[in-house]
Amino acid sequence: MRVLELRRSDLKRCAELEQVLFPGDDPWSWAAFAAELDQGHYYVGAYADEELIGYAGLAVAGRPPHAEAEVHTIGVDPEHQGLGVGKVLLRALLAKADEQRATTFLEVRTDNEAAIEMYRKHGFEIVGLRKRYYQPSGADAHTMRRPAPAETAEVAG
Repeated sequence: MRVLELRRSDLKRCAELEQVLFPGDDPWSWAAFAAELDQGHYYVGAYADEELIGYAGLAVAGRPPHAEAEVHTIGVDPEHQGLGVGKVLLRALLAKADEQRATTFLEVRTDNEAAIEMYRKHGFEIVGLRKRYYQPSGADAHTMRRPAPAETAEVAG
């Protein structure tokens, strides 16, 4: 598996995966993904051979030391879930956020225990609850936060 910047030619596949992954929660269209790329957000794809098996996107606002990043989406083909693809995609996003020394936020369904655990293992903590965040299903979401990486610490003398 390789992780590369998402290719515009893969947006149709992203929209197809959205239909499978998020059928009750207003899955993103090709146009939604295109708009994300057009706005300059950072999107990566996970590729097995030449097939897109997962995607992830991040938006960064501001500049260090006040930068903030938001994970917009992570999606993995159901046939490839549980194999670490989501973890690799998340790490690619976090590396980009860390370059900007950004505090990173995301929303995750409160019933998605596997994702919540993965995020916790990567330094996120639950900081809020958004009632009926996902539409039209009305599912709740946790807001999670990962602090910006620490500046180079001074050596205690």
